[in-house]
Amino acid sequence: MLQVNLLPGAINEIMVSVADNSYLTKSDCYGLMAAILDESITQEERRSVDRLLRSVVRGKVQMVSQM
Repeated sequence: MLQVNLLPGAINEIMVSVADNSYLTKSDCYGLMAAILDESITQEERRSVDRLLRSVVRGKVQMVSQM
């Protein structure tokens, strides 16, 4: 089975980037995917990922292919 390792602090960096730019890059999306698959993230980190995904669904955050 493929093991996905999340970089330490990656979720916080993605949150700061989205707060500054209001968009997610493709690499941000892969980071979020790794976070979702990582069972060792904290409850706070899980809530942050959920907030980001809700923002995308509501149209507050755009997804871009390259930046």
